[in-house]
Amino acid sequence: MANSPQAKKRAKHNEKRFAINKARRSRIRTFLRKVEEAIASGDKEAATAALRAAQPEIMRGVTKGVFHKNTASRKVSRLSSRVKALG
Repeated sequence: MANSPQAKKRAKHNEKRFAINKARRSRIRTFLRKVEEAIASGDKEAATAALRAAQPEIMRGVTKGVFHKNTASRKVSRLSSRVKALG
């Protein structure tokens, strides 16, 4: 358990950041799920629209420190190639 005032403050701050990051990660996963569902249904227009909406969210997760840059780029790349293959 935290004893010093600074350690108590850090513990409180960590909890707050954890909640914010968890919400952000959940939001990104929702966008990813929408793209996956559109791909599964075979609707290229819906999949393209969902991917366009998801890309900024994924990259925002990078700037906020939720995902690593390469992870986000890999996800976007793989999704876009799957959407492109729907044609």
